[in-house]
Amino acid sequence: MNVIVSYDISEDKRRTKIHKILKSYGQWVQYSVFECYLTDTQYARLRSRLNKLIKPESDSILFYSLCVCCVGKVERIGGEKIRDDTIFFAECADG
Repeated sequence: MNVIVSYDISEDKRRTKIHKILKSYGQWVQYSVFECYLTDTQYARLRSRLNKLIKPESDSILFYSLCVCCVGKVERIGGEKIRDDTIFFAECADG
């Protein structure tokens, strides 16, 4: 699942913890925005970890799920190139 995560955290220390957690799940694309490609299990674990850290009366985290079609329609102007996490193996023929 493709998820955009946006956060507004009132305290610096908590915001730093949230940022570090999100960085381990996805790519930081803007100041408080991450793009994540997650399995259902990873998504549940991420939500749980973040929920334990926030103060609901002053903090907010938004999760926007994008379908495959919508991900293909994302348009970017400027900014860092999107990281390609695709892993592939090349086999060399013996000479």
